[in-house]
Amino acid sequence: MSVKACDILILNNWSQGGVTWSHAGQYRLIVKMDLFIFKLEEQLYALRLASVERVFRIVEITALPKAPDVVFGVINVHGRIVPVMNVRKRFGLPERGPSLSDQLVLARTSRRSVALVAEGVQGIIEKNETDIIGREEIIPGIEHVEGVVKLEGGMVFIHDLDRFLSVEEEDTLDRAMEGIRKQ
Repeated sequence: MSVKACDILILNNWSQGGVTWSHAGQYRLIVKMDLFIFKLEEQLYALRLASVERVFRIVEITALPKAPDVVFGVINVHGRIVPVMNVRKRFGLPERGPSLSDQLVLARTSRRSVALVAEGVQGIIEKNETDIIGREEIIPGIEHVEGVVKLEGGMVFIHDLDRFLSVEEEDTLDRAMEGIRKQ
């Protein structure tokens, strides 16, 4: 079967970029997005699954002098020094330190690996990109949110990890991390 310029493929990210054809007549582009869902307070949040490395129980977090306010500190993950982000602070939730029942979500941004403190992990869902409401439509001005998706239990805010820190905060974190590497 050859592909004509007017044919549109149905893409499925879950199958590692594999392509699936629909022979129902008209073709339409459907891009699937896999989301990793976690919880803070009673609100659900998400990351793109492709950015998540793993989840593990909370470990001791070492303070990082001169780090931005949204950084709890750092942890050692198999010899890698990874900053731990304070998602609660970024979203304006009531402050509290990490608890022994919390989990750390190790994820990748385009610049570095980071850990996020989560009160619970809900699982993985697959959604069509058309089901996601862009941040501009719901909460303009919040750069660290990629969008929102509705579920039966409420809304899920999807993090944009590459925008979690401002440029100034990224630079401050880089300098703080460089200071720890020199020790």
